[in-house]
This record gives sequence, structure tokens and C-alpha cells, in this order.
Amino acid sequence: MAQKIGFIGMGIMGKPMALNLLKGGYEVTVFNRTLSKTEPLASAGAGVAETPGGAADGADALILMLTGPEAVDSMLNEPGGVVEGGAEPGVLVNMSTVPPAYSRKLKGVLDAAGIPLVEAPVAGTKKPAETGELVILAGGDEKRVGDLEPVFMKMGKKVLHCGEIGQAAAMKLTLNLLLGIMMEGIGEALQFGKKAGLSQEMILDAVLAGPLGCPLFDIKSEALKSDEFPAQFPFKHMLKDLRFALDTARETDTATPACGAVAGVYERGMEMDLGDLDMAAVIRVLAAMPR
Repeated sequence: MAQKIGFIGMGIMGKPMALNLLKGGYEVTVFNRTLSKTEPLASAGAGVAETPGGAADGADALILMLTGPEAVDSMLNEPGGVVEGGAEPGVLVNMSTVPPAYSRKLKGVLDAAGIPLVEAPVAGTKKPAETGELVILAGGDEKRVGDLEPVFMKMGKKVLHCGEIGQAAAMKLTLNLLLGIMMEGIGEALQFGKKAGLSQEMILDAVLAGPLGCPLFDIKSEALKSDEFPAQFPFKHMLKDLRFALDTARETDTATPACGAVAGVYERGMEMDLGDLDMAAVIRVLAAMPR
């Protein structure tokens, strides 16, 4: 289906995803508010638009990979934006992490503008984005999702169709709720063991050798051992997603006590200026908390 792709958002995830589309043979035009972030894409052969609407004009598919609802709204409605400027991409693919309620609202806005919507947030962080091994969580019309699968498979290793608009957003928050709890959990266990006289290396070896071992803990083990946290999944974005999960839990009358507690730990981390570090820096929060 799509041969010409507009791509808005050249952040930690968006840049490697757009590069993989270029490598996959697609014609890509990018937009980012900070122009310098488009330079690696321009060097690789992408076009660079001056406005969000410019990235959308003539695109078979326009992909948004942004930080959340406010950023999406801005790209649509600001002067030169996609909707405000009257651009008509073949389909808008929102790969940003947003609440399910927002995704459904967005569909209404785009329906009124005559632009079809597919939601497609991803499971994975910087490294799988670079290697094209993301899991694409798709929502919307099944045929439209199927038509986009060749595009998705240049950025990921699997496409999971979650259902109608809103369901993919719900799946993304479901996964990130668990991710946040697991990351806080390993940090808490490491702090507990350390205070009991065990080394972090020994604890991690024991965790990874047994049934509690998982790729997440393996990937984060070096950062936890070194106390160095270059952002793969920024701390501030983990907190944002936990807040989205809590909002959705209230809407659906769902008990999420662990999510609430973990969000509180991440709130403390923001007060410690950890927002731009990786989410695994939650261990620093736990180390600083009173016993």
C-alpha cells in the first residue's frame, strides 16, 4: 500500500524507526520541531518538511511518534499542522503512547477531517527500534492494518492486531504498567539484598539464572551494576505512562494498587531530577528513600 511516508517525531524512537523505513526502500519525508534532529535522516536520503502538514502532503501514510496527546494535538492543529492546513494523507498512523480515551477522541477529529486512523504504539525501546525488532500493537480497521503490515515490518518483528481504535492504546498501557512495576521491583529487591550484605552482581546472577530471569532484567543489568543510566526509555516517559494507566483504571473502575505505589516512586524521582535518565534509575530513588 504505502510507498510514500511522512514521519513526525525524531526522538529516541522515531529517528531509528524512520531510518529503518528508508533502508526498507520507502520514500520518507520527516518533520521535527527541532530541525537539527532531522539531519541524520536528511543525510540518509529523507526529505525534510518545514511544517507538520508538509510531511503529510501526498503521503500514503503519515506516522506520528510523539510524547503524548499534547504533542499530537499540536502537530494536527497548530498553524501549518496536518488538520489545520488541510493535508490529506492516505492514513494517519499514531504510534505515540496515549490513553485509550484520547485515541477514540482522535478518531472523531480525524473522521471529521476525512483522514483514516490506525493506532500502532510499540513494545520495545531504543535498541529494538534501531534493530527493527519492535512489536507493533495495532488498532483500527483490520484491512487497513493488514495493508500497513509491510511498513510495520520494516520497523518491527511482529504486528499484533488488538482490535478497534483504543484497544492498541490499552494494550500499550497494560504492558507499560507491568514494565514499571517490574523495574521498581528489581530495584527494590536489589536494595533489600544489598542492605542484607549481598552484592548487586550476586543478586542479579541469581535472578537471571532462575525462573525470575527475563530479557528486561538482563538488558538493564549493566546499568544497574554501574549506576549509569543513559536513556533507552526515559524516566519521565515511564511516569507519564503510569499516570495514563491510572487515569484509565479510574475510568474502567479497575484496582491498580501496585501501579499507584510505583507511580509515587517515580514522582519522587522527578523531584530528584532523574527525568532524562533511563527508567532503571528508579533504583536511585529507592536508595534515597527513608527506611
